[in-house]
Amino acid sequence: MLDLVVRGDIVTSTVVRRGWYLSVQDGKIVSITQDDPGSAVEKISCEGALVFPGAVDAQVHSRSQKDRENFIFSTKAAAAGGVTTIVDMPYDEGLLVCDRESVDQKVADISRQAHVDVGLYGTIRPSDGASKIAEQVAAGVCGFKFSTFGTHPDRFPRIPPYLMVEAFTEIAKTGLAAGVHNENEEIVKHQIERMKAAGRTDYLAHGETHTPLSELLAIAEIYEIGAFSGCRAHVVHCSLGRGIEICKSYKRQGYDVTVEVCIHYFLFDEENTVRVRGGLAKGNPPLRPSTEKEKLWEFLAAGDIDLVSTDHVAWSLDRKNNPNMLANSSGGPSLEVLVPALLQGCIDRGIDLSVAARVLSHHPARHFRLSDRKGGFVSGRDADFSVIDPATAPWSVLNTKTVSDWSLYDGLELPQVKQTFLRGKRVWDGKDVLNAPGDGRFVRPLTGAVR
Repeated sequence: MLDLVVRGDIVTSTVVRRGWYLSVQDGKIVSITQDDPGSAVEKISCEGALVFPGAVDAQVHSRSQKDRENFIFSTKAAAAGGVTTIVDMPYDEGLLVCDRESVDQKVADISRQAHVDVGLYGTIRPSDGASKIAEQVAAGVCGFKFSTFGTHPDRFPRIPPYLMVEAFTEIAKTGLAAGVHNENEEIVKHQIERMKAAGRTDYLAHGETHTPLSELLAIAEIYEIGAFSGCRAHVVHCSLGRGIEICKSYKRQGYDVTVEVCIHYFLFDEENTVRVRGGLAKGNPPLRPSTEKEKLWEFLAAGDIDLVSTDHVAWSLDRKNNPNMLANSSGGPSLEVLVPALLQGCIDRGIDLSVAARVLSHHPARHFRLSDRKGGFVSGRDADFSVIDPATAPWSVLNTKTVSDWSLYDGLELPQVKQTFLRGKRVWDGKDVLNAPGDGRFVRPLTGAVR
């Protein structure tokens, strides 16, 4: 007898199977079938609902503000949004994850706090060079994160090109990918000084400091260093159609490069969002004009975007509501809306929902070498999935599972995540997170070839 059978519209990375059955045994996927597979301890019929593979959010900042959010709250939000694995960034306030000790410390916190599974990015301290990459790989990180633009020498340091080459060369030996924040430091800092000298603090000031050219030059630098070193080069948040074109050009040349777009670049823009919401809409790179937003949807439909993520960070409101646009922190909470927001965008534009399954589950699992356990409805993988009612309802920050009392997504009409399952266990019932802190696991990457 099977443990669980779910009937609904099964969204795979290639096709949507309407009215099919998903079978689960011992926390693993058994099969998806057109015919009823037979007896089960529990059977769920969700006619007309989407059964969506557990999302892997490739970019989460659970601990960017000390003594605020931690893995308890970020992973609760993930469960509520159908995200069953998060990959957490290394830039924790008070703990740069850049050596074996800091990785082990963070893994210990995951084991006590997480409601869903967690993978970790590592990074380097510029003074260490590449000397501590190998020990972080041994500790289980599933990728490395760097930045071409620095906001703090210790908290979020810039990695200059000569050091990036050294790090990429070392990472290439492991088969892991190097993800990089894509903005040119010289242009951004020059433009910031110009804005300050002119007394500019308006909503356009941020976009005029973090210019499209600053992003595009950094993207080209990242991919060329990858080509030179043999490392898998990954741009972590592209906001421009031209950036996708640059990625495509390196792919055509045979290089193993990838590009990621955050969900906010698909939903919001400068003239309609930043103009009204000010600092709440500030991010790095910034929201671009609506013409760029529409280009990103076209590239998504064409299969040219590899990953879609959140860049989630639950800043307190006082870090986001300064009338001086340049004084606000960048980013915002979004874990609960990633899956429903992308699904609704695909529905609105007639994009097959299998595209969403690819960029939210299949591709990120492969990217981080987790595809033996994560990434879709394949026999033997973890039974991670959500049940989503495509009928929309207003999403409210009043119901958030994060620590945030604000959200750029508040009031949006979105599909509803009614249930989320982690390894075959129901962890979200549409209202509450059901499992205990520590039920989520630290996930290490595969070694060797990727399926």
